[in-house]
Amino acid sequence: MADFRLPKNSRIKKGETFKADSDGGKVKRFHVYRHDPDQGANPTMDTYEVNMEECGPMILDAIIKIKNEIDPSLTFRRSCREGICGSCAMNIDGVNTLACTKACDEIKGDVKIYPLPHMDVVKDLVTDMTHFYAQLASVEPWLKTKTPAPPNQERLQSREDRAKLDGLYECILCACCQTSCPSYWWNGDRYLGPAVLLQAYRWIVDSRDEATGERLDDLEDPFKIYRCHTIMNCTMACPKGLNPAKAIVETKKLLAERKH
Repeated sequence: MADFRLPKNSRIKKGETFKADSDGGKVKRFHVYRHDPDQGANPTMDTYEVNMEECGPMILDAIIKIKNEIDPSLTFRRSCREGICGSCAMNIDGVNTLACTKACDEIKGDVKIYPLPHMDVVKDLVTDMTHFYAQLASVEPWLKTKTPAPPNQERLQSREDRAKLDGLYECILCACCQTSCPSYWWNGDRYLGPAVLLQAYRWIVDSRDEATGERLDDLEDPFKIYRCHTIMNCTMACPKGLNPAKAIVETKKLLAERKH
């Protein structure tokens, strides 16, 4: 029988427990992933008790309270607190989502918080997004044209063409879908992943863009798009209610249609 072992310093150990200072109140326990790769030690799960009567309703409110009042060493990203920037994406209660839009009351019992899965951890809940952004840049997510812009006005679209962008432009690049995709876990070095492919389709379907053929040529690759097996984890994970799987299918249809 084969004997498989996890890489060194990858096993999660039990960490510290921080009790709530105030007596009484509605106390909720948060188990938070802690890891500093520079220290060369195993990651831990630290436990924090938070009096929810003195805290805002969202998971991000609780994390900020933990950092401000309990453990200032806790590291995470956040910015807008309104589900727009995507900075506070993390795995909460087993689901990739935004901490600022996930209510604490939605989770019964203790709350378990991890960084986005299958990404290198910079520290605690902060993951390295370098590869993700490089893949995004590779699809050139901007308007590409050859004809000069109309004088004194923007490039116009019909209402019908504009409607084709609904469900695409709203992507905030939080990477929740990207890191929930098993195909991306297996082939993340070459498979572009649902978030990047949704962005690619957003420009392919834009009537103002004049590089559709070039964009499709670039995606005609055994790995870049065809590693998608329509598992649908991406659509289930998207905190904005978008459907990356549909965008990938529509792109595959365009690739197939132009062969006939």
